Amino acid sequence: MKSYLFLALAIVFETIGTTALAASEQFTKTTPIVVMIVAYVACFYFLGLALKTIPTGVAYAIWSGVGIVLITLIGVAAFKQIPDIPAIIGMALIVAGVAIINLFSKTLAH
Repeated sequence: MKSYLFLALAIVFETIGTTALAASEQFTKTTPIVVMIVAYVACFYFLGLALKTIPTGVAYAIWSGVGIVLITLIGVAAFKQIPDIPAIIGMALIVAGVAIINLFSKTLAH
């Protein structure tokens, strides 16, 4: 269970880092660049801890899938980036894939 806490922290920090990357306006603003660097270092640190017990493919699927959805929601709220119908359908399929892995896969850490 602790590994999933580490994975959740990795997702949170990845989301912060990616949001800061967008806010840096192509690396022209210093504060978002510093936030991005710190967040990505923390993200990969916690992802590494999660990978001690969660299989790499499973962890990466969860990390990237949840991250995509969170970044999209932040993009809508903070940057007025509205996804179109195909993007929403694609994200729904990603969420379905993550749910299938978590509900039915026998490769998950327990």
